[in-house]
Amino acid sequence: MRGSVTGGAFLALQHALPGDTFGQTVRSETYGPLVRTPSLNTGESLIALPPGFQYTAIGRRGSQMADGNPTPPRPDGMSAFQVRGELRLVRNHEEFEAGTRIARSGEFYDTVGRGGTTTLVVDPRSRLLVRDFVSLSGTSVNCAGGFTPWGSWITCEETTEGPGAGFQKKHGYCFEVPSDADGPVAARPLTAMGRFRHEAIAIDPASGIVYLTEDLGGSGFYRFLPNTAGRLADGGRLQMLAILDRPRYDTQTGQLPGIRLPVYWVDIAEPDPVDAEFNLFAVYNQGRALGAAKFARLEGAYYASGRIVFVATNGGDKGLGQIWEYLPYRAIGARRRAVRSPVSGVLRLVYESTDINTLKAPDNLCMSPRGSLLLCEDGPTTQQYLRGLTSVGEIFDFARYDTESFGRAEFAGATFSPDGETLFVNLQGPDVTLAIWGPWTEGRL
Repeated sequence: MRGSVTGGAFLALQHALPGDTFGQTVRSETYGPLVRTPSLNTGESLIALPPGFQYTAIGRRGSQMADGNPTPPRPDGMSAFQVRGELRLVRNHEEFEAGTRIARSGEFYDTVGRGGTTTLVVDPRSRLLVRDFVSLSGTSVNCAGGFTPWGSWITCEETTEGPGAGFQKKHGYCFEVPSDADGPVAARPLTAMGRFRHEAIAIDPASGIVYLTEDLGGSGFYRFLPNTAGRLADGGRLQMLAILDRPRYDTQTGQLPGIRLPVYWVDIAEPDPVDAEFNLFAVYNQGRALGAAKFARLEGAYYASGRIVFVATNGGDKGLGQIWEYLPYRAIGARRRAVRSPVSGVLRLVYESTDINTLKAPDNLCMSPRGSLLLCEDGPTTQQYLRGLTSVGEIFDFARYDTESFGRAEFAGATFSPDGETLFVNLQGPDVTLAIWGPWTEGRL
């Protein structure tokens, strides 16, 4: 792995993911009841938080950025980085305001594309914005993504539209944005990582393998084996997860937490199929034909302690969401000798929601510096939550969208600062980034 810039999310790497007790859910108020809380810098009450926590609201839609562009709407996936002594956020936007192009630089991908990323430099003490600018433009529906061990952000397009829909170029790719860029970067699609409705990625820093989720009603869980670790543009091989001796296994319902399913991977012969624009399942169907497994709308993904945890937003017997975990053999040591080839690891359901009041439609997620998962809800109601899920199966409410002024809202892009003191999260609806801090050590986050 190259480079010295470190993603703030790597704070969690030393913490173990949940053990076999995960999934035996107990409601908890680990930080206490939620109280409607005004933003320190704007005075508006956007969310409710436990006592002692506070927040600022920055990077709001329409405000003028340092590069002269209006701040784009619909902020989504995001990560925090420490760059040359600065605290930075690289933030996805599903769409830009009309006219935001960065045409003077000639770096945008597609003049018709209205998605991309912005980079925000934040004062770590005041949690206020220092400067911000467009760092990638001309893409489309940049939903989630993930940080890399070498200090960049991979932004993913959740669409496969192209010239047939009026675009100049094909969409449905991943793009890399260095966190240390001080302006717009050249948008180069990582075509070997597949053309499908991408959602999130998570990278194993030891192997360089990239794990990818797909946001479709029936979706696959993928991995990308790069030709050169740390240089995704050099190409590689795309594969889809399958369950040993259970061809075309359906994980959407009828699953039990804790059961370990042996996993192998099938090759995707055409990661950039010619019919992807009009066939959303063009990549997925290749894997299914070879026996790959089916999931219910895969969204957030995160790496920690040798494992990949990912979310099936609509999974489960009640369709309220599942949390899955993939453990490569490297993470489970000697068990490899007990399972015959070609198995490379095990898949385990660690949590499934059975109560809409406990958890509904988890989407983006991250791990806190103290080892609990933080889940962003994207459910059908106006009342959305940030929920914590501990290693012993306790689920708790940490934040609630607490105003109807903007209609339905959605939490997205949760990420902790490199020092673990600030949680950054986007709030779609108001289209703003929140910086939250307080007595973290009094609870499980």
